[in-house]
Amino acid sequence: MKDILSELEERREAARLGGGQKRIDAQHGRGKLTARERIDLLLDEGSFEEFDMFVSHRCTDFGMEKQKPAGDGVVTGWGTINGRMVYVFSQDFTVFGGSLSETHAQKICKIMDMAVQNGAPVIGINDSGGARIQEGVASLAGYAEVFQRNIMASGVVPQISVIMGPCAGGAVYSPAMTDFIFMVKDSSYMFVTGPDVVKTVTNEVVTAEELGGASTHTKKSSVADGAFENDVEALAEVRRLVDFLPLNNREKPPVRPFFDEPGRIEESLDTLIPENPNTPYDMKELIVKVADEGDFYEIQEDYAKNIITGFIRLEGQTVGVVANQPMVLAGCLDIDSSRKAARFVRFCDCFEIPILTLVDVPGFLPGTTQEYGGVIKHGAKLLFAYGEATVPKVTVITRKAYGGAYDVMASKHLRGDFNYAWPTAEIAVMGAKGATEIIHRADLGDAEKIAAHTADYEDRFANPFVAAERGFIDEVIMPQSTRKRVSRAFASLRNKKLENPWKKHDNIPL
Repeated sequence: MKDILSELEERREAARLGGGQKRIDAQHGRGKLTARERIDLLLDEGSFEEFDMFVSHRCTDFGMEKQKPAGDGVVTGWGTINGRMVYVFSQDFTVFGGSLSETHAQKICKIMDMAVQNGAPVIGINDSGGARIQEGVASLAGYAEVFQRNIMASGVVPQISVIMGPCAGGAVYSPAMTDFIFMVKDSSYMFVTGPDVVKTVTNEVVTAEELGGASTHTKKSSVADGAFENDVEALAEVRRLVDFLPLNNREKPPVRPFFDEPGRIEESLDTLIPENPNTPYDMKELIVKVADEGDFYEIQEDYAKNIITGFIRLEGQTVGVVANQPMVLAGCLDIDSSRKAARFVRFCDCFEIPILTLVDVPGFLPGTTQEYGGVIKHGAKLLFAYGEATVPKVTVITRKAYGGAYDVMASKHLRGDFNYAWPTAEIAVMGAKGATEIIHRADLGDAEKIAAHTADYEDRFANPFVAAERGFIDEVIMPQSTRKRVSRAFASLRNKKLENPWKKHDNIPL
């Protein structure tokens, strides 16, 4: 009996070493942690239960039968984050460069199937050289099996990808279908074709970092939702994100203890809006002052900064926030911001996370670049996302809400539950100057008359009361009481039930 027990321990020790101490040292030399070290940091101490530790590949070509390391380049299992169950897989770069084989894919598929069956999030840590070339089409089949599970799990359990090394070719499509992608600066990259292929096909000379590094994907492509300095920070932030999310689409997000008065009055908000309607202010100040303990988890902070998306808590309960940012492009909606916000709204709706929308939008960004890029269809994505969402929706208009952009930003007409406005709100088809020049075209040569007409238009329409008279605004509220009013609104909506007509699925304008 003792011999068998010691053999088990020896086999476990060998499996834990992955590709061996020399390769582990090389991994550390690149500033990267090993697959198991990452899992230890991500999960609660002592909570990890591993699956398939002794699985090895079945390839007999190219001399592969001579090296069959246990685990086959990926560590899989489940554990807890702050006591709540998650499933995790972590690719091991020390074993065949983390390349995906048939059995490697089967290990990932097994825990994804269990996650859907048992209703818990999946967190994938990617650090892989791609398909294992020695296995050919079997490796490609493995990728497709993983993709299919990403699709089936979408909207059922949260899926989070953490890119902590290379992720290239077919490997990129699995993270692309997950809900959130995080990267590590200077050590992770994602691209469909690498720099060498790009040079051969297009003659472009580009580095891996420029082509698919963390900066590229957080600022230019919007593929990634955030980038962090190192592995440790990235995993700590993933833990923080999981705390905001429900385990699956049939559960509510967790309720955390809070030490902040729901009725807290913030008098500084009464002076947040500048006297000059064209002067910007920072919308993040409002978000932080409304949130419990000022805690705000921003998503896609570096992309389309004219709109802000992220999570806060109100009375300990998770709320998704979408807010125009007057500091960037005057808070206009454009192609990028519409896509960013639409995806975030749809995620919140999938997982029953209520949505708070803070509005200061002068309209859609004009110009040929936007029109040629399809701003009509991209703007419609955000409109569609808000309109189909059945979660509680509370909207606060702080200043401008002009034209079609007023409609798009969770207006009453898109089934907004509570639509509040500050006294500084201006809800109109367009700004006073533009409107006056159209209505009083005959007086365009007379500056005094135009000024008088503009002042008259501002008096009549540059306020929230016309919309309030029609019931499109439920209440004009004092800025200082925003946290109290919004908290009470969401509290009253906790038992909201709303169903869309039966359909196989909708056809959002992609």
